[in-house]
Amino acid sequence: MFDHFGFAVGDFDKSAAFYDAALTPLGIKRAMQFEFPGGQVIGYGAERPEFWVNSGEALRDHVHIAFAAKTRAEVDAFHKAAMAAGGRDNGKPGIRTEYHPAYYGAFVLDPDGHNVEAVCHAPE
Repeated sequence: MFDHFGFAVGDFDKSAAFYDAALTPLGIKRAMQFEFPGGQVIGYGAERPEFWVNSGEALRDHVHIAFAAKTRAEVDAFHKAAMAAGGRDNGKPGIRTEYHPAYYGAFVLDPDGHNVEAVCHAPE
């Protein structure tokens, strides 16, 4: 749905470790990393960078971003990896019929409190 998306994080190293771990089960990895005057940036993606985090002052308001998972098992693995990497539970893996009958998602809060989700729309 989007070409790319990014935001600044308060603790770059802590957030990088969190996203490295949480996105791996979804087949998303560091695709690019570089420094710029006054900071650093990491681009994550399966084939090309589509999600970016950069050093700087964390956003004042929290954001919500959902990453697509191919299977429900990937959603489960995302939640487990994100929690092990310091995320805070914001909705354990499960069906969310309020969205639609096959919506299977999990929600965690990243180190800055952003609501990060993995979702699978497959019926099983």
